[in-house]
Amino acid sequence: MAITSIKNLKEFSTNNDRFEGAHTLCPGCAHSMIVRELMNCTDDNLVISSNTGCLEVSTAVYPFTSWDTSWIHIGFENAATAVTGAEAMHKARKRKGTLKDNDAPVKFVAFGGDGSTYDIGFQWLSGAVERGHDFTYICLDNENYANTGGQRSSATPIGATTSTAQAGTHSYGKKEKKKDLVAIMAAHGAPYVAQLAPNKWKSMAKGFQKALETEGPCFINTVSPCTTEWRFDPKDTILLTDLATDTLMFPLYEIIDGHELNILYRPKNVLKVEDYLGAQGRYKHLFKPENRHVIEQIQKNINEYWDMLQRREEARI
Repeated sequence: MAITSIKNLKEFSTNNDRFEGAHTLCPGCAHSMIVRELMNCTDDNLVISSNTGCLEVSTAVYPFTSWDTSWIHIGFENAATAVTGAEAMHKARKRKGTLKDNDAPVKFVAFGGDGSTYDIGFQWLSGAVERGHDFTYICLDNENYANTGGQRSSATPIGATTSTAQAGTHSYGKKEKKKDLVAIMAAHGAPYVAQLAPNKWKSMAKGFQKALETEGPCFINTVSPCTTEWRFDPKDTILLTDLATDTLMFPLYEIIDGHELNILYRPKNVLKVEDYLGAQGRYKHLFKPENRHVIEQIQKNINEYWDMLQRREEARI
């Protein structure tokens, strides 16, 4: 694999033009940061598929495209199916020697939002990983169906208000905890899974490179703050991501071969989750006296999950 060296952010961010900036993603959307970083991680040929979602509708407005690589748009649920079909075809043609360049390295990558990954496309993703295809799936986790009106997904955290889990006089928003998809994919036996964030760009780049280097199915969950549905100023995207990782609302870690867990970032000063929640309009209602208990429950959940991650890392099992 032709790995791109990581020296400094300025050099790294400008070393590749395979994802063009002329797209229509919202100002401040983290999707483009994440996609660009993935494509800057390697000089290998890339075959990319995208589910229907914010990324697809904003980067391929016919007759224009931001993708200077092999790219396919497929239905809401089928990015994993499409890219693994291409991977299987490439493997077969390589065996037969019918490729134009049989030795050219090719990496297969799928992008999907949390709605099309945690929910609609979970069956297809699970099947692709179970079959052992050599590909990397990256979930752009903005914790809602941002492309279709901001509905709740199973990635939406407890307490958030969405268009289908609204806060009001008889509700504090979504009542269910966020699905632990990273643990689920690790339980599939995937050789590499990780949870990464664009504010820790060097760690994210290294995680992407590990996934691309690893033979077999790899899964990466990346937090991708949504200015529209999370309700914050577009200039504060990285600030929100800092708060997500520093409050441990979105801890960063990797799991190798389904069991070996490594924490990738330990905040020097862990912030209270109130700092993160208070920076977004989707949690504004939780600061009313009658809803303060939800903030306390979220903090309790964070503490327990962080303790579990540390115990697993220490146990090395």
